[in-house]
Amino acid sequence: MAKSTERFSFADEPAPVNPKPQKDHAQLLLDFLQRWSKPTISSRDIRIWGPMALHNREGAIRSAQILAAHGWLIPIAERKWQVVRKPLTPTVERR
Repeated sequence: MAKSTERFSFADEPAPVNPKPQKDHAQLLLDFLQRWSKPTISSRDIRIWGPMALHNREGAIRSAQILAAHGWLIPIAERKWQVVRKPLTPTVERR
């Protein structure tokens, strides 16, 4: 006879811990850029003023390159980008 793999939980057992899903670093940077007031940003700005997860050089540059590939940043210099402002809410055209 095959064993059942069904699991039951009881009241005296602790609730299972579901880890909070981690946001992608590029998404964290994009969220930050929506509040960034200057027209350009450098990797140094990202490391100093950006999200805590991007305080290392490689992570900041990699996330900025991802956003540049998707059109949110335009490369100006080696480690400097122009921020592209796009509306995030859909607009309806009137006829």
